[in-house]
Order: sequence, then C-alpha cells, then structure tokens
Amino acid sequence: MAVITLLNAQLAFGHVALLDHADFSLEAGERVGLIGRNGAGKSSMLKILAGLEKPDDGTLQLLGGANGSVRVVYVAQEPVLDPTATISNAVSAGLAGVIALIEHYMTGEGDLDAMQTQIEALDGWNVEQRVTETLHRLDLNGDALVGSLSGGMKKRVALAQALVARPDVLLLDEPTNHLDLDAITWLQELLVTFQGSIITISHDRAFLDAVCTRIVELDRGKLLTYPGNFAAYVLQKAEQLAQEATLNARADKLLAQEEVWIRKGVEARRTRATARITRLTELRQKHADRRNVQGRVKLELDAGERSGKLVAELEGACKSFPRPDGTLRCIVQDFTSTILRGDKVGLVGANGAGKTTLLKMILGELAADSGKVRQGSNIQVAYFDQMRDALDLDATLEDFISPGSEWIEINGARKHVKSYLSDFLFSPARGNSPVRSLSGGERNRLLLARLFARPANVLVLDEPTNDLDIDTLELLEELLQDYPGTVFLVSHDRQFLDNVVTSIIAHEPSEAKPAFWREYEGSISDWLVQRDRAAAIASRNTTTTRPASKFNAKTTPSTLQNMRAQLQNNEQSDRPTAPIIFTTPRKKLSYKEQRELGELPQRSAALEAEQADIRRQLASGQLYASDNARALQLAQRDAAIEDELMLLLERLEALG
Repeated sequence: MAVITLLNAQLAFGHVALLDHADFSLEAGERVGLIGRNGAGKSSMLKILAGLEKPDDGTLQLLGGANGSVRVVYVAQEPVLDPTATISNAVSAGLAGVIALIEHYMTGEGDLDAMQTQIEALDGWNVEQRVTETLHRLDLNGDALVGSLSGGMKKRVALAQALVARPDVLLLDEPTNHLDLDAITWLQELLVTFQGSIITISHDRAFLDAVCTRIVELDRGKLLTYPGNFAAYVLQKAEQLAQEATLNARADKLLAQEEVWIRKGVEARRTRATARITRLTELRQKHADRRNVQGRVKLELDAGERSGKLVAELEGACKSFPRPDGTLRCIVQDFTSTILRGDKVGLVGANGAGKTTLLKMILGELAADSGKVRQGSNIQVAYFDQMRDALDLDATLEDFISPGSEWIEINGARKHVKSYLSDFLFSPARGNSPVRSLSGGERNRLLLARLFARPANVLVLDEPTNDLDIDTLELLEELLQDYPGTVFLVSHDRQFLDNVVTSIIAHEPSEAKPAFWREYEGSISDWLVQRDRAAAIASRNTTTTRPASKFNAKTTPSTLQNMRAQLQNNEQSDRPTAPIIFTTPRKKLSYKEQRELGELPQRSAALEAEQADIRRQLASGQLYASDNARALQLAQRDAAIEDELMLLLERLEALG
C-alpha cells in the first residue's frame, strides 16, 4: 500500500522543467534511493514530499488524506540547530507539536477529552522516555552543547530529532555528508532496521547498495524507477540508455528521410501526401520536445612539471597542540612513511582525528615536534577544500576561474574561459553569474574547474565527492587513476577510495598510542579486511595465546594470492602437505595439528567454490531485481567467506 503518492507533478525554474508531469509512489517499508544530476531537482522533490514546498501543478496524497495518520519527517542536508541548546533539548524539538499539545491540555482550557485522545494516540505522555531512549540508541550525550559538536555529530543529532517523532516516512537529503566511515556504517545499520519507509538522496554508491531496495532517478524531468540496489540500477540503466539511443537514431533517420521528401515538393495523390505532411509535423515536434541525455563533464588535469621521485619521507614524526587548559593534545604519534611520485594515498579517520594536520606535516607546511621529516624536490601542490573557503561568492564564474583574462592554459594549450566552463557543464550564459547563485554540487564542480586549471604535480583533495553527482564522480575517478602525479585523498566515500587509492594512511588509536597512524598497501576494502581481522585476533588473544601473525600493515593482495596458490599446491601434491618454509624454527606438530594442516586445502577449496558460485549468481545483477533480499544475503555471505579464507591462511601460517 502506497503511503505517499505524487501525481502529474510539475515544477520549473525558468525554462527548465525539473518535474515534467512526474508520477511517484512510496510503498510501506520501502527504502528508496533518489539519484540524479546536480541541479536536476532532487532536493526540491524531497521538500514537496515533505510538504515544505508545493509543485507548480500536480497532487500530493498521503495515506489517510492530507491530515491523515502518516507522519513524514524531513532531515535537511545542512540541519539548522540552535548552537546554544543542549543535545537533549535539540532532540526534544522533534516532539515540539506533542509538547505544545500537552502544555495546552495542562492549562485546562478547550476540549480536554479530544486533546487527551490525541495525546494518547501520539504516545505523548512518554515524551521524556522517548527522548532518553533515542539519545541512548544514537549514543548521544544529552548534556553536551550543540555548538561544540562536529559536523558529523550535528547530523546525528538531526537524525535523533527526526527519529524521536517515530515517523512513518523518513526523508533524508545527503545523510552521509560529513560522516566518517564508522558513522556511515552505523547509519546504514540504523536505516536497514528502521520500521518505516525511507527516501534518501545520496551519491555514496556503497551506501545506496547497502540500504536501498529501489532506486528512483530524476532524469530530464521524469522519475524512472529501478528495483533493487545501486548495483542493479547500473545494469538496468545501461540497457535502458542503449534502447533509448536506438529509438532516437531510428526517429532521427525517419525525420531526415521525410525532410528530404518534403523538399522535393508534394507529389500526386493529395490525401496520402497530406497524411505524410502531418506525420512530418509530428516528427519535428517530437524532435524539438526531446530532452537528450545531459552531456558529461570533460575533465583534464595539468600535471605541471615532474616532481622528484621522493615526495615525502617521515620517520617517527610527532605533533601536538596545546589545549585551553595548558595540557598538550597529541595529534600525530611516531608516524613513519615514504611517499613516492605517483602514489595515490587515502587518509581515513574519525572527524577531528587530525587528517589535515598530518597532511600539512607530509607536505612541509607544518613542522613536526620530533622525528625526521623530509620533502622531495620540485613539488607543486593544488588543494581542494571541503569547506569551500576558496570560493569568492561575489565573483563571476569567469573571474573566479581566470581572474583578469578570458583565456586559460592547460597542458600548453590555450582555451577560452567560456569554453572551459562548458566542459564543466556551465552554459556560456552563466559565465557572468555570481558564484553565490550556484547550488552545492555546482560549487564543487566550479572548485574542481579552478583546481584543474592550475598546474600541479601533487593534488590534495579534501572530501571532493560531497554534492557531486554520480556521473561526475566516475569521471573524476578515471581522471585520478590516470594522473601521473601524486594524490592525497581525504574521503569517506568507500567506493571512490577503492577505485582511486593505492595505499591507506589510517588513524588507529590505542590506549598506549592515542594518536597513532599507520600506512597500509591497497585500497579501503583491503584495509577494512585487515582491520577487522586484526580486531578479531586481538579479541581471541585475550583468552588464548596464538603465534605471532605474518600479516602486517604491508601485507598486499599479491601476498595473499601467493599463499592461496600454496594451498592449491598442497592439494595437488603427492605429499599430504607442502608447508611454507619459515626462517624461524618451529616446534613439532601434534597429530591433531598435522591432520588439521592436511585438511586446510580442502576447506579452502570448498569456500572458494562456494564464493565463485555466489559471485556467478550476482554477476548479472538480475537477482537484485527479482529477489533483492536473497541478493543482499548472498553478498553478505561473500564477504563472510573472504574473512573465513583470511583466517584459514593465517592458520596455515601458524601450522606450516
């Protein structure tokens, strides 16, 4: 049963139709991901569904009528919270209507019976308990002031404010912005267990994969629906675009033929000619009305002069800053790393962990308190700032990109600034518009345009994915993959990190070293596997003593492949086992351990066969559309198998 229905909705800004006779319905229990290009109208549509804005035309229906029982709560992309309020008071604001009703009831005025019935229906007598439970569930300190919180924690308070109202429908606009990796994982688990319906705008593809049961794309004024998660959408969308291109090509060919015919003059058989002329008029109108797929951003980087092979070398570097009470807060502790030209490094850690401080130390902009830090030669650095501090809101787009000149030079070629802006999907007519007129996504695109117009052999990108649409994200990934210089990337977009970086510098605090950072080879997925495995080992070590593991921060995918190959060799060998040779002497294995070692290849082979079958079932993406719950279950099993294989390899190492 649909809890929200939008019929024949129309909404336009200027001559651009954001909603063009669009229809949409949300079923009970659905989790819908709303995607589309920057400026397509996603946020406007979400506000219409929330009742905060009205369409130019069309009908919005809620289950039970306009004043029905469906409770819809909207969480903005940038929540507005009172900085002087405590978290408890800020969360209580989500129940402001119920609290006002109770206060009115307590005055003894009005229809008390009707008010009491309404309060009971809203569970109003348990307001304090609901706030306390919500604070506990979201791990929030009710006494803390909102003004003292980070952007990620403020987003958590806004979610608590929404959830305390117990909505039937939760509308979220870019909920993962400003959240770190652990917070995004927490949010995913929260939304998957949410009992109501959800519509979320997001460009985080991994988040959409984990949460959504349906993807709805706002494309050229129409709402197109795709069952399943984002991975299923990608396959369905590619097929749809191919079909659309074929149909458009046929229509264009027919129109061209008819245009040739009409230019030859109307021939005999007047009735037939009249019908053909009518059809030509219709073809012309359809061609004029067609809204073709919007062009893609054209990204090109000027890598500048080649830097030296060494970009930075740090050994035991430390950095601390004084607190207001005079004590020191350690930000970086005993950090050692070597960064070479062409490395693409991802920095991950909780908000406020000190990623920016570490970056400045690596680039020589901030001196270390102790340890050795050395920078390479001929380094040209360009920055992308997540806070958009570099934006001059009163400047025109052209002046912001190329102050005082109509031309820019990229890789030795001159290009007019209007043409360069069009590469980033800004029309020539907007070149003289002020920067403040742009949306959040458009401002990020403009910052990228300015960044790429400057020669640089080292790029520092601080949350570049916020507000960018998925098409632009994918193009940025391709550009960074081919970029010959060095990249430092601060991002919480897991798929973006997976597709770009070659190593990870992660904040791994412990009681002994609360500001410890460690470098890992591989992508974010490699680091997450190693981190989770290390945590599991540490947990087991509290109850039993285990041999020291050969796996460490520099264990690479190729190392794991070699060890898997060793398992396969063991299985094919005439001997029961072919143990890996270690330089340190090992004690003689017991009979039970020898038997376990002989069984490891078979256990590993069985797991790999199961994993291959799962990946075969998921490869086409059809299962996401036909049975999304089964597809998600298989995907979770695939990840679990990967962890089990890691443990088997570790056991082989211990016994071999």
